[in-house]
Parts: sequence; structure tokens; C-alpha cells
Amino acid sequence: MTHPIDARLAELGLTLPDAPAPAANYVPYVVTGKTVYVSGQISQGADGLITGRLGDTMSTEEGAAAARSCALALLAQARAACGGDWSRFARVVKLTGFVNSAPAFTDQPKVVNGASDLLVEVLGDAGRHARSAVGVAALPLGVAVEIEGIFELN
Repeated sequence: MTHPIDARLAELGLTLPDAPAPAANYVPYVVTGKTVYVSGQISQGADGLITGRLGDTMSTEEGAAAARSCALALLAQARAACGGDWSRFARVVKLTGFVNSAPAFTDQPKVVNGASDLLVEVLGDAGRHARSAVGVAALPLGVAVEIEGIFELN
């Protein structure tokens, strides 16, 4: 039987990527008790990395799309942390979003809304979460957005 999360992803026409492997000396997630800490997931799509600087080479809407890609990667990591069993997944607790920003750019929350909105679309109330959205001078590999997450298990 298809789990409701998989059904909702299919209904929205979304496919989770394979859980991305770490790019350095860290693990993609840590499970402690009923909490999953997912390492920062960078913006990437089918064509590779989504790079750019908000307020310079990218619009807020393009940044929100980049943040959506981070949310899909976060869900892929959460699924991996659950051993592929969505019935173990309870909710999103918190996101911390980092936005590659030009000095005068102040719409980081609108960019990270791309991830928040996707999680609520897919998970309903279990996708609602606490959040921070921070502008930074640069991100790894020149990506536009990086988002880390904390999730709760059943």
C-alpha cells in the first residue's frame, strides 16, 4: 500500500531525489532518540547545482524554487533516516535556511518560503515548523540556498 506522503508527492508531480551523499567529512543525518538532524542540503536540480546570488543574479522567485529543491532533498534524507518507512515520520520541527545574498537583499524569508510551502503542501500540518532564514555572503560551490532541518520520528 502506498503511504500518504508518497501519494501526495505523486499527486503534486514531485519525485524525491536519492538522498544526496555528503560532500565532505560529515554524515547526511544523525538520529538521536526520536529526533533526526539533517545536514544542510544545497540547491540542486536535474540539471545540476542551482547557483547564484539573490538580489544580484537571481530573483526572489528563482531563489524560492532553489529552496524547494532543498526541501525535496531534506525529505529524501528524512525518508532515509526512517529506513524508507514513512510511518516512522512524525513532523518537521525546524528549518534553518541560508541564502546567498547581495548586501542589500532582505527578502531571505520569501526565498526560504519556497521550502516551507513545499513541506506544508506535502505533509499538511506535520510540515509546519519553526524556522530561521539568514542571508550569507557565500555558500558552498556558489549555490543559491542551503537548508538544514530537524525532524521528529514516531
